[in-house]
Amino acid sequence: MRLIVVESPTKAKTISEFLGRGYMVLSSYGHIRDLPARTFGVDLEHDFKPKYVIPPKAKKTAQELKAAAKKADLVILATDEDREGEAIAWHILQILPKNKTKNYQRIAFHEITKKAIEKALEDHHQIDMNLVNAQQARRILDRVVGYKLSPFLWKKVVKGLSAGRVQSVTVRLVVDREKEIKDFKPEEYWTIVASFLKEQEFQAELIKINEKKLSKLDIKIKTEADQILEDLKEAEYKITDIKKKEVQRHPQPPFTTSTLQQEAVSRLGFSTKQTMMIAQRLYEGIKLGGKVRTGLITYHRTDSLNLSNEVLNAAQKFIKNKFGEKYCPTSPKFYKTKSKGAQEAHEAIRPTSASRHPDKIKQYLDPKQYKLYNLIWRRFIACQMNPAILDATSIDIQANGSTDSPYTFRANGSTIKFDGWLKVYPNKFKENILPQLTRDEILKLIKLISEQHDTQPPARYTEASLVKTLEEYGIGRPSTYAPIINTIQTRGYVQKNEQKRFIPTEIGFIVIDLLKENFAQIVDVKFTAYMEEDLDRVAHGKQNWLAVLREFYEPFAKNLEKKYESVEKKNTDEPTDKKCPECGKNLIIKLGRFGKFYACPGFPDCKHTEAIVTKTGVKCPECQEGNIVERRTKKGKIFYSCSRYPKCKYALWDKPIDEKCPKCKSILVETKNKKIKCSSKECDYKQ
Repeated sequence: MRLIVVESPTKAKTISEFLGRGYMVLSSYGHIRDLPARTFGVDLEHDFKPKYVIPPKAKKTAQELKAAAKKADLVILATDEDREGEAIAWHILQILPKNKTKNYQRIAFHEITKKAIEKALEDHHQIDMNLVNAQQARRILDRVVGYKLSPFLWKKVVKGLSAGRVQSVTVRLVVDREKEIKDFKPEEYWTIVASFLKEQEFQAELIKINEKKLSKLDIKIKTEADQILEDLKEAEYKITDIKKKEVQRHPQPPFTTSTLQQEAVSRLGFSTKQTMMIAQRLYEGIKLGGKVRTGLITYHRTDSLNLSNEVLNAAQKFIKNKFGEKYCPTSPKFYKTKSKGAQEAHEAIRPTSASRHPDKIKQYLDPKQYKLYNLIWRRFIACQMNPAILDATSIDIQANGSTDSPYTFRANGSTIKFDGWLKVYPNKFKENILPQLTRDEILKLIKLISEQHDTQPPARYTEASLVKTLEEYGIGRPSTYAPIINTIQTRGYVQKNEQKRFIPTEIGFIVIDLLKENFAQIVDVKFTAYMEEDLDRVAHGKQNWLAVLREFYEPFAKNLEKKYESVEKKNTDEPTDKKCPECGKNLIIKLGRFGKFYACPGFPDCKHTEAIVTKTGVKCPECQEGNIVERRTKKGKIFYSCSRYPKCKYALWDKPIDEKCPKCKSILVETKNKKIKCSSKECDYKQ
């Protein structure tokens, strides 16, 4: 009997269904060994030697794996093909009986299909210690920063805070963006737009005065715009130039982890964490009607754009049969990633079968699985299709004002001549059809208007734009984007506003300012990216992992020792006139991990604390005594509940307004999209 060990129970079930009786497939349920949870676990005096332990929750699994290995003729390690997967395989090997570890096989595959598993069993190899050491270095670096810097934050700011190597620089991005927004000073500017009628109404925008091209801020104030309108009162509008050309729009590459997360956020409204959980299920296998599970997509933690020749040929065949020869290029399309340190041996995220149309298997998937698979399948098929061809037209219209200054307006139009890849993967492109016009034609003006605008500050980060920025800077890797974003929220450093954009919390500002001032490297984007490059060099066998640790730790430890002495504790208490109900002292406002709260200054003799609540001005409809107030969950999500909680447990996710539903008399609420609806689930009233 041969024992195959993977890290996921679902993956184990799928693989076991492909193999005969000669195999037993077991799961390690993730990491079988790790650094200890409650102690440092790294021997700094002996070259950062890690003290690995089997966590309590993994002990039963470890015993089962040992027992199975004793009975097996051969142990085959089939964890995921990345650094973490390689490290999991190595840790599994360390707990097995010594006589079984001398003769083992390591296999890897990009997709969980029968053909891929059989091929992997033929192409077995040994564990790549360069990948293992890169993962060990990352784990130890994160442990050093977390265990050494977090107590510093407890002493100088608030107890319970934690610092992470990659998480801290991510919070800095959000904090710096918020400061940019607060410091931004908008500039006023104006545009002039003319509306004409020729069979239909169309618009043209002023682009030149006296043959000088206007920049965005050239018309700065209303009086300048009014002067142009006055000058054009009696003007004649004549077409001076018509340009037509074909424009090709090429498809986007297949998905990587980063682009999948970005697109799932913007198109499907999924969080990065949710996207990865659903992708994991699609990768590990779904039952499609029969008893056998089928892996629907390739490995979903990748930064490579590679595609196998076999699947490219299958895609070409499918496109020709489904859409016709004109949609299929003469040869497959290849894409090269621009991501720093990309693992080119991997493949992009794609369906395991080009011909497995999402609608054919929709009945076997839950709605979210279907949406994500549909997105992945369409993106892959589209990337192998011919470009869309647009007919683009630009029309220049000249008007001579009373001052004899020529004004040039431009109308742009575009229509789809050939839809190409847009047939499969439509985007937000909208046709703008212009009427049939000729050179020297005199146009009928309907109206001429000036519009005021203000320059806008940079946008706050969404999950999609934050992932994109992390990838561009080379911070983190495909497997870490979702955990990073989840961690900075659960630790209370950032939260999402009603538009689902990240804003720093007060504690987030304080911590980042403190780190920037005293531990600049920890929150330096370039330094963090450079550290990732070091880890990549370790993974490729070009750098010693212990040297990377030494280079970081020695200056860090010296600086930390100095800062304990020189940095003063942040004063976060504010006096109030509010009395403590327990002892009568005036309460103070303290700053905790998740924001401000009232506390008694008599601590530890008096331990009274209470939340600071924001009133909505709406009376509780259930008890008629309390008022609805704004609160936050432990993860920082806003909700609304009765001020008499826990005596009254009335609660809402949407903000209540002081109006009753005309249909059922329940209170109305305002959704995050600023729409008014009834709070009752049984009522369908909406404004």
